Amino acid sequence: MTTRWLNSWQMAAAKQSNPFVRDEFLMALEASDACTVASSWRPFHLAVGKRIQVPAYIRDNSWGEYVFDWSWASAYEQHGLNYYPKLTLAVPFTPSKGPRLLGAETSDDAERIIAAAKSACIENQLSGFHILFADEQDQQLLDPLPLLQRMDIQYHWQNRDYQSFDDFLEHFKSRKRKNIRRERQTVLDQGIEIKTIQGADIEPDQLEAFYRFYQATYLKRGRKGYLNRAFFSQVCRTMPDNIVLFMAYQAARPVAAALCFQDATTLYGRYWGCLEEFHSLHFETCYYHGIEYSIATGRQRFDPGTQGEHKISRGFEPVRTKSYHWLAHPGFFEAAEDFCRSEQQYTQQFQKEVLQSLPFKETISRSEN
Repeated sequence: MTTRWLNSWQMAAAKQSNPFVRDEFLMALEASDACTVASSWRPFHLAVGKRIQVPAYIRDNSWGEYVFDWSWASAYEQHGLNYYPKLTLAVPFTPSKGPRLLGAETSDDAERIIAAAKSACIENQLSGFHILFADEQDQQLLDPLPLLQRMDIQYHWQNRDYQSFDDFLEHFKSRKRKNIRRERQTVLDQGIEIKTIQGADIEPDQLEAFYRFYQATYLKRGRKGYLNRAFFSQVCRTMPDNIVLFMAYQAARPVAAALCFQDATTLYGRYWGCLEEFHSLHFETCYYHGIEYSIATGRQRFDPGTQGEHKISRGFEPVRTKSYHWLAHPGFFEAAEDFCRSEQQYTQQFQKEVLQSLPFKETISRSEN
């Protein structure tokens, strides 16, 4: 099979249901200049034959990846070595499990991808490569290979055939159930209403309001949001069926919003913003309304985004994420193996502890993944 490295995303032969690896999403990142040399997301996509294509980028830093390797970069610097540039095989700014080896079906396919990535690192003097947030199918292909494996925990909501939000709450212990009802009532008492707007129905003024909220929320943390107005306009135009907006109104005035993506089985909470602070509004817009929407539309899972142990008491369950890494420097690869083993042991133990602290009345059999 012929191996090629591409400086822009091409229409993939294998069509994807996951919204973040659809052609429309990846092309919008480039067309809007969110992914450029200047943003440290230089497109360097891998194509193997006519069937396989892997989103990949040459990086000069680790911002927007959410698999934190700053300590690795620091260790390289302390030894007079360059950790950057590196090669990242991932979806930019998107800490969500999904397909990464698009079109790969067999262990031979995975081995070809890994061999090509290693060669590219050596030829381009990159410190190594990193495959982030691989889904279960890719994990089966990658697990047997001699790669470093990192593990982390996210919190996802699982639909256990709930008929309504109240039905979901009936599975909670009394105190936890009362707390959620109190938070939802607090939002209502402030005169706030959440409206659900499908992608095709989002008006320009609504998208503009969302974008102001999104950028303002990033600026509160001292930096601009990674994505620009052109990106959001393009994805709303090219993949509207994959987008849903939860807009909060007070006296007919938009005050906050959460822009989510969706496919047939999963709701993905991605971008949130507000200008003013309202008690419990973040929980309502980003969590409770998403759960209610998922139940109403029959979706099986709600991935509300990375981090956030406050999600546990609200019914989000711990799931493991896995990423795969290769470092060209043999000594650092060996040292990182010890780091990854310790991290995996800690993560597995932490997941067990979180499972014991879920708010549900009954113990429900849950997957380890």
